[in-house]
Amino acid sequence: MSTSATVNGVDSAAIAALRTKLQNEPAAGDTLWRAEVTWRGGFLNEIRIRDLPPSYADEPKALGGSDTAPNPVEQLLGALGSCLAIGYTANASLRGIQIQELRVELEGHIDLPVFLGLREGHAGYTGIEVRVHLKAEAPQEVLEELHQHVLRTSPVGQTIEKAIPLHATLLSD
Repeated sequence: MSTSATVNGVDSAAIAALRTKLQNEPAAGDTLWRAEVTWRGGFLNEIRIRDLPPSYADEPKALGGSDTAPNPVEQLLGALGSCLAIGYTANASLRGIQIQELRVELEGHIDLPVFLGLREGHAGYTGIEVRVHLKAEAPQEVLEELHQHVLRTSPVGQTIEKAIPLHATLLSD
């Protein structure tokens, strides 16, 4: 295990300082995140987040899209995988665990006839399978504890697993 302040390319001292701040000022942890999506024709949508360059969502040609970008359900898998990878990296770094390899594979099934209104049912993923490939300088029991901790604390994972209220308002200009 490493004792450096930078582990896995992460400034673990900065993360530790943030944790300390949030322990002392819990209200500072109540954060608000935003995204804005603008239709660009067909199934292409432009996604704006903060001041970052835009990203895009489209649909595969088999679903009537132009296949120029991942579709929203693929992006959901990517968001979950990225959130988990960030969780492993941050928490391993705080523990001084050097990661040698980390890869997260995800897949899920969606019932397209429900999405297309051909029958009743759940239009979202019926389940998501996640396989985490983690090679790190730590005993297996430490990696298992890390794994369980990351699953318990992943914002995207918990949002999917716990199902939250969705409030949508139509504004017709």
